[in-house]
Amino acid sequence: MTDTDIRTVGGDAARRAGKRPAPLRMSVELPLWRALTGYRILTLVYALGLVGLSYQNYEHPPGAAAYMGALTVWMLLTWRRTTSAERCTRRFLLADLGFAVGGILLTPLVDTHARIMDGAPTLPSIWTAGAVLGFAIKGGWRWAAVASSAVAVANLVERQELARDTIHNVVLVWVASVAIGYVVEVARASERTLARALQIEAATRERERLARDIHDSVLQVLAMVQRRGAEIGGEAGELGRMAGEQEVALRTLVSSGLVPPQREPAPAGTAEPAQPAGAAPRAPGPELSPETSGEPCDVRALLAPYANAGVTFSEPGAPVVLPAAAAAELTAAVGAALDNVRVHAGAGAHAWILVEDEPDTVIVTVRDDGPGIPEGRLADAEREGRLGVALSIRGRLRELGGSADWISVPGQGTEVELKVPKGAAPGDGGRGKVNA
Repeated sequence: MTDTDIRTVGGDAARRAGKRPAPLRMSVELPLWRALTGYRILTLVYALGLVGLSYQNYEHPPGAAAYMGALTVWMLLTWRRTTSAERCTRRFLLADLGFAVGGILLTPLVDTHARIMDGAPTLPSIWTAGAVLGFAIKGGWRWAAVASSAVAVANLVERQELARDTIHNVVLVWVASVAIGYVVEVARASERTLARALQIEAATRERERLARDIHDSVLQVLAMVQRRGAEIGGEAGELGRMAGEQEVALRTLVSSGLVPPQREPAPAGTAEPAQPAGAAPRAPGPELSPETSGEPCDVRALLAPYANAGVTFSEPGAPVVLPAAAAAELTAAVGAALDNVRVHAGAGAHAWILVEDEPDTVIVTVRDDGPGIPEGRLADAEREGRLGVALSIRGRLRELGGSADWISVPGQGTEVELKVPKGAAPGDGGRGKVNA
């Protein structure tokens, strides 16, 4: 358990370098330790005031003054002990509780019996509760129950009878300390659960990124090797067969090991999400890493290289600006959509790319005049391990906090609408809504 409340390791430097800062590390205990430190100091001042006001009424005033002096020195030497869990050791807690119990038991020796029977406070007064709360924060409700029970016994011995006010104070301290100890244990468990969830989320995002890279490079190369090997024959054919086997194995690994299977049905889209064996490699386009950092980019400049005889590119007259990393992810998603158009809609199909610059959103629409795809084909392909839409398109948009919508009419082609909020960066929109 760290004693740092909220800490970012190298956060500022990472932002200046264009990298994601390390995850925040949080501690629910630090505010409690700070509160305990303040409580001990304030209650010491209160106890000193009570003794000072009643100094002449004690039967042995020097004894009361000596104890309060020793308690003050103890506080001066140990006040930093309660600022964190690491500094607050068991040995210190036992010594602190010893000062509290000792002060209670010393009260009958320095005060008059009449004052004690009238309900006069003990020498440490409410400072005693601080020692018990230290046990509660450090060890939970069980430690708190033991410490408060020791204080309760000392109070009963000091009063020498079961007076109503004594029982009231004893029960109050016992219940309060046990309740605080229980809350601390629940908070620690919640903190551990949250830390684990954040680790899983970060690992899942990294796995999805790796799976996208594999789909966009290795799988397509293996498919091309298999196709060319089958065409050439001979030893090249055997090499192509082995490449095909490796492609199938790698697709299975990506779909089952790196990315959780998507069980929900997805509507029809541009085409089958990934290129099958025998597909041609990705159409030429801009090479821009998702981790690219620097000044914002004009999305038009990144998408323009896709324009050719079979792809019509339409853009607004003004720059369409996105952060570099977000622009790279959007460009890669458009490239994946064009891959599907070329492979599944046929060589004669034509595609159109339309860029729209809204006040808060950049919208890129990829439309083709192919035959479309049957209902439920995307979900079937994803279960088979073909993750073009699941990762190269849908996964990228999800990480940007955007959305991807597919509209497909049999015989009239398919349209993909990609929306990215301005200012988005990979990892910022893990909870972004994705329509599929």
